[in-house]
Amino acid sequence: MDKKNCVNGIESKKKRTGKNMKADKNRIGHHRDSDEKKIPKGGKPDRKKSADGLQDDRRKNTQKRSVERNGFRKDAQKPEAGKRQRTDGGRISGKGTAGEKICPAMKKCGGCSLLKMSYAEQLKQKEDFVRKELKGIIKPEPIIGMEDPWHYRNKVHASFARKKDGSIVSGIYEEGTHRLVPVEDCLIQDERANRIVRDLCGLFESFKIKIYNEDTGYGLVRHVLIRTGHASGEVMVVLVCVSPVFPSKRNFVDALRKLHPEVTTVVLNVNDRRTSMVLGKRDIVLYGKGHIEDQLCGCTFAVSPQSFYQVNPVQTEILYRKAIEFAGLGGTQRVLDAYCGTGTIGLIAAESAREVVGVELNPDAVKNAVSNARRNDRKNIRFVQEDAGEFMQKMAAEREAVDVVLMDPPRAGSDEAFLSSLVTLAPERVIYISCNPVTLARDLRYLGKHGYRVRKAVPVDMFPWTAPEHVETVALLSRKHPQ
Repeated sequence: MDKKNCVNGIESKKKRTGKNMKADKNRIGHHRDSDEKKIPKGGKPDRKKSADGLQDDRRKNTQKRSVERNGFRKDAQKPEAGKRQRTDGGRISGKGTAGEKICPAMKKCGGCSLLKMSYAEQLKQKEDFVRKELKGIIKPEPIIGMEDPWHYRNKVHASFARKKDGSIVSGIYEEGTHRLVPVEDCLIQDERANRIVRDLCGLFESFKIKIYNEDTGYGLVRHVLIRTGHASGEVMVVLVCVSPVFPSKRNFVDALRKLHPEVTTVVLNVNDRRTSMVLGKRDIVLYGKGHIEDQLCGCTFAVSPQSFYQVNPVQTEILYRKAIEFAGLGGTQRVLDAYCGTGTIGLIAAESAREVVGVELNPDAVKNAVSNARRNDRKNIRFVQEDAGEFMQKMAAEREAVDVVLMDPPRAGSDEAFLSSLVTLAPERVIYISCNPVTLARDLRYLGKHGYRVRKAVPVDMFPWTAPEHVETVALLSRKHPQ
């Protein structure tokens, strides 16, 4: 892939907020989804097969059912990536329609609230939502949807429970309860992850592994986290357990890899706290290197169990390519990546910039950013551990010049302290990437009153089948000059 086609793939934003930004932990389907929320999905194993035989024929049948039920053929002609096609009456056409016939868990799960309508219809809803919020500020360009809006999530949380007959099922907790809703095939999760989750149910039974009960506090396995590399094909399985002692761990890993040789690393995460947190702080590598690597826009990034990784790499690439395009980098600009996380957007921008400075409050994220810079041989970027707003104020006081500021706040948006620091620093261009059109509109109005004009805005659908408000927008602002 051309390195200049830039996007962000990895951002460690769960702790990056500092004084100026607070993440919305209630957000559903958002790319900043936190490990504090249990959002498990999975499937039901075939009870008639042993752990060793859970199946090549079942995999084929599952794929066939998925194609049939989704209402489209795998070999059907696809539209050009990132493009919307218009058919009868100018309506946007997308791949397939869906509803309860496709996903029986839809009502109890609540994640895919738009499954009843076509992808074309939901794109229009999201586009209209952005247009409404930005009315009077800027008329957004048409929304960029997905070529194939299925199985895009590369991060899967699965929870497990025992049925009355003793068999193990996986799925998602019904909202506000500890009742597990079994899910055979999640339509938005990576298909490899779906298959692994199903087979883990059989392996847990075969190895007599106890499933953790949140009410009694008894059992071993609490969750499973699966992360898949879109470009690399690497797969990580994280077993979240209450104890570092996992019975027959070597044989268990061997059995798992026999079923799924695509698994490149297995990690035991220890979480002995009786909280809703999915991951604990301790990771024990059982197999492989303990992380996966993935590529975005010519850059390679390491993804560990604790790392934040964008859940939709295809659309993330489109989103950030657009952001870099708006930045107008030509090799001479000095760029500030505010709240840089693990430094991905800054590292990608460094390909076309004179210098990039990334600022991030979270020390662990800064360490990862430095490592990623070394991994990609980026020598024109440095990282500072500090609150972004305060850092910008210092730069302005010292009369340091910055040409472009990249900012990607969480759902709550920015605040006046940060925005005032930005105005004081006075970069020529600001690229604002937002996950919430409401707070985006608020912040754009503030910047509009303080010397900036909104030039462009483009919505991008990062989370197909989720509610209309879950849409990303990238906006370009430039400084007003006296006539």
